[in-house]
Amino acid sequence: MARLEWQDDLNTGIDIIDQQHRRILEYINALEGIGPQHPFRPSAEAGNVIDELVDYTMSHFAFEETLMEDAGYEFFNPHKKVHQIFVQRVGEFHCRFKSGENVTAELHGLLHSWLFNHIRRDDANYVPAVKAMLERKKRSTDEGWLSNRLGRFFKRK
Repeated sequence: MARLEWQDDLNTGIDIIDQQHRRILEYINALEGIGPQHPFRPSAEAGNVIDELVDYTMSHFAFEETLMEDAGYEFFNPHKKVHQIFVQRVGEFHCRFKSGENVTAELHGLLHSWLFNHIRRDDANYVPAVKAMLERKKRSTDEGWLSNRLGRFFKRK
């Protein structure tokens, strides 16, 4: 299968969210690069991707949910529930991998589906509320609300 490229219709228009979403594409391509050369033996590369994905889902979803909640997004609770289900699925993949199962192809499929379905549909729905909130916050503070929130969840370089 060919390496996936970012598609413009995946952009939310919220730069930090788009940067974070691009990591899913990186995970998909990394799993694709591992390939089926050892279909019955989990690889260290797959383990690294899964470990990073566990961290990513926790930090990204916490950040995204904070944006939605602060924006008063009307479908915040259902969206958060979808995130919780995804985190649970990733956790299951992690456990299966640690027990010696090769989950590379199945995880690749899950991430591909998440990227092209959840981000295009579910995440696109919260964008107007979050953008409006960010604009209000930007006008009301010198440093900006987004910068403050980023500092809470991500180390500054």
